[in-house]
Amino acid sequence: MTKDDLRERLTVFAVGIIKMVDTLPNSISGVAIARQIVRSGTSPSANYRAACLAKSDKDFVNKLKMVEEELDETVHWLDVITRSQMVAASRVEPLIQECRELLSIIVKAIVSTKARMKADGALQ
Repeated sequence: MTKDDLRERLTVFAVGIIKMVDTLPNSISGVAIARQIVRSGTSPSANYRAACLAKSDKDFVNKLKMVEEELDETVHWLDVITRSQMVAASRVEPLIQECRELLSIIVKAIVSTKARMKADGALQ
């Protein structure tokens, strides 16, 4: 997968989160969760774009760690939405699956970049 492919997947995922958030109930809990997940679910695409412009491998890894944290938080909120039955599970499950796949890709990129840095002597 190229950087452009991953950038596109993260953007499509962000749009999916936005569309799902618009279906959350207009209740106190629905609005509170909507605010949380719209931030955590859309920031990975912006943070990944920043990572692609990183000045060094260390900077790249640090930015990818932010993407990892936001995707992990998004999985949490999607799980809460599913368990509380705020949105039909059939609507949320594809987002959970894509979020987990994206998270796996990001973690692998972090691990491989760190391994390369260690091999190059840049990581002690």
